[in-house]
Amino acid sequence: MVIVTLLFRGRNDAVDAQEIQHNHQILINRFVAVCQADERVVAAFLGGSYARDATDAYSDIDFGLITTDEAYDDFFAGREAFVRLLGEPAFLEVFNDYGFDIVFFTFPDGAECELVLGRASTFNHIHVGPYKVLLDKKRILEGAVFPWPAVAQDEQVETLRSLLYWFWHNLCHHFITPLARGQMWSAYGGLADLRLSCVNLARLRENFQAAAEGYEKVEKALAVEQLAPLEATCCPLERSAMLQAALVIVRFYQELAVPLARTHGIPSPADLDRVMSDRLEKLCDAYLS
Repeated sequence: MVIVTLLFRGRNDAVDAQEIQHNHQILINRFVAVCQADERVVAAFLGGSYARDATDAYSDIDFGLITTDEAYDDFFAGREAFVRLLGEPAFLEVFNDYGFDIVFFTFPDGAECELVLGRASTFNHIHVGPYKVLLDKKRILEGAVFPWPAVAQDEQVETLRSLLYWFWHNLCHHFITPLARGQMWSAYGGLADLRLSCVNLARLRENFQAAAEGYEKVEKALAVEQLAPLEATCCPLERSAMLQAALVIVRFYQELAVPLARTHGIPSPADLDRVMSDRLEKLCDAYLS
């Protein structure tokens, strides 16, 4: 039996925490046993909060599994049967937008799992950061490193350029226009998109080498105090509140956009700024005066 230290934090209900810990330990041990019995599997590991000894009562289980090159397609085709050896899932879906396959599944007891899949010849891209080995039949995980992916400089510059210019288009077409037409929900969605652009600009200012991933683990990407001005923009679905929020978002954008554009050699969209800011001011004059 594989024993994994589960340190649940942040929840006062000790009985629930103990039950979750017990259920997770059973599931992890079952996963190891199933992998051990499957000749297609050569290695398995844990990632996420389990690998960092930072679990709490809301942690999911991040499994990693590596097959032989020859068996990968067969294993992937039979992924549902593999998961059902662990239990009958209430939810099971596949996601592969990151360039590798991830199987998400949830069991009726609430245990949520992610299973990343890789081939023995190339698996360092399926995970990032620390991990704990559960099984290593061919010792391929000895000394293995899962590095954080580097983002090419030219790609980051293009990401920044896109954020700088599309911000003003989105302000006009997805906020000002629907708000003026009384389409409050559409405008509210546009406001959320503008706020997201500002979060990504803040992430790029903090670390231009890292991907701008919006709200995804943003608390680990930068000091959340940097986003404090945006708190007031999480406003009610009311025209006046939304207009005030838009003014805050535009000011936040301007404070970040100009120095970022200058630093990375991007022409600042000053004309767009002037035209769209003027439109927003006229709308504010109509409804806030």
